[in-house]
Amino acid sequence: MVARFAIWAICGIATFGVISRPFKLPEAVWAVLGAVVLVVFGLLPISDAWRAVLKGGDVYLFLIGMMLLSEVARAEGLFDWVAVHAVRLAKGSTSRLFALVFGVGIVVTTFLSNDATAVVLTPAVYAAAKKAKANPLPMLFACALIANAASFVLPISNPANLVLYGGKMPTLGAWMASFALPSLMAIGVTFLMLRWIERDRLSGQCETEVEAMTLPRGGLVALCGIVATAVLLIGASARGYDLGLPTCLAGIATTAAICIGGRKSPVETMRSVSWAVLPLVAGLFVLVEALASTGVIAMLARWLAEGAAASPTATAGIAGTILAFGSNLMNNLPAGLIASTTLGQAHVPQIVTDGLLIGVDLGPNLSITGSLATILWLTAIRREGEDVGFWRFLKVGAAVMPPALFAALGVRLLIG
Repeated sequence: MVARFAIWAICGIATFGVISRPFKLPEAVWAVLGAVVLVVFGLLPISDAWRAVLKGGDVYLFLIGMMLLSEVARAEGLFDWVAVHAVRLAKGSTSRLFALVFGVGIVVTTFLSNDATAVVLTPAVYAAAKKAKANPLPMLFACALIANAASFVLPISNPANLVLYGGKMPTLGAWMASFALPSLMAIGVTFLMLRWIERDRLSGQCETEVEAMTLPRGGLVALCGIVATAVLLIGASARGYDLGLPTCLAGIATTAAICIGGRKSPVETMRSVSWAVLPLVAGLFVLVEALASTGVIAMLARWLAEGAAASPTATAGIAGTILAFGSNLMNNLPAGLIASTTLGQAHVPQIVTDGLLIGVDLGPNLSITGSLATILWLTAIRREGEDVGFWRFLKVGAAVMPPALFAALGVRLLIG
């Protein structure tokens, strides 16, 4: 019993550190520190910790590929080129620019993942807002929120989908039957609520004339690499393959093509990638493994199975809502891993699994630490000189997330 309390305490402190960043230390420091303390004090065997780290293999590969694509696209001027065209299409309307950003965010999230929206789209959006001389925050919030709201349009739209299903993804047809309408509701409600919240900052005009630029050769290669990655991911998803390796290979190939074609060293690109996200994810997986060893997951599985036996529909709604809010306490990747392990023991109807997936994907729009995509988004805007604190994000998230969540869950429960 003492060991259990110690594990819960260490995991709680580590999670608090990831959320609040005491002493302004990076999120990864707290996750890794918690994992190391668990192993050093014998609360989790090193073999179990290593097994937990390896569980995230596909996620690590996925993130490496996306971060490489983002960095080479930024360095080769692709974001600036996109920004110029976005400002011209907006035709002086800040509101139209916001809608354009939101629409592009849907496409990027759907076909490349919510993490791609965070690391690839966000810098381009900031560049567009800067060129248009518009307040960047509404556009940046659009990137953060659509990254989660559109993250269950397709199986590839969120790495948490891979985690929740434990690598055994439904077919594309089955996925669309379950999530097409709920995704539309989540996206639509998120847009309307965010547009209403930011109405004052979107009421003005922005620049219409910006200096034209030609996309450099390296930027064109980066664009082709991103499009090719999207095609690869859709094909891999349709065939039920893991998504991490093709994404990583696409990122490496694109980086290599740019470096060889431009006779550049890859060292600068490697230095600019936010590698700290990888130990952050690994540390979170270890913390979840430790929690599982205390028996809490077996207890959750028993409760879930009993609820599903009594009323699958009600259990799907309640469990999805609890997981949505709970994801903000520990990040949706470990929350998804806990849910996945629980589902593996509970053997519940599909509608319950679907409710949990909507919760783990959409719930993180409440707070800044709810999802890995939002943490990556925060890293991206900090590089541009912007920052959004926990309470500032929560003020927006509290108005946007609950109505979108209840709309998406409600539609999924109605279609049965």
